[in-house]
Amino acid sequence: MLEIKNIASIGDVAKEFIQKTSPNSVFAFRGKMGAGKTTFIKAVCEELGVSETVNSPSFAIINVYESDTTGETIYHFDFYRINSIQEAVNIGAEDYFNSGSLCFIEWPEKIESLLPDDTVWVDIVEGENGSRLVRL
Repeated sequence: MLEIKNIASIGDVAKEFIQKTSPNSVFAFRGKMGAGKTTFIKAVCEELGVSETVNSPSFAIINVYESDTTGETIYHFDFYRINSIQEAVNIGAEDYFNSGSLCFIEWPEKIESLLPDDTVWVDIVEGENGSRLVRL
């Protein structure tokens, strides 16, 4: 378990997360609305060399980023607004998940049957004094 004590420590926790989870590629982030899923994914992307703005793809469903340091493509999904698993199938979600590229998924419980067996489940919960606990 990793602890984000405050926003100033999020970069260090993101680095540790990357070290602990390499070489996995599909990450399913669970947590209540406002738990910090997008904020943590943003910190991880920054540590991976993404300099463009990382934000929630709530309406677009998917955002695509590229690492400036490695050229690696990173897919960021938010399935909160989908109404059926077929919507995820229609956008080719399984192709993204099986591409070997990094995939960070918010609200994965809505498309769980499409996720690869080796998906890393990440739970983010609010701790004391506004801290966040990141459980793998």
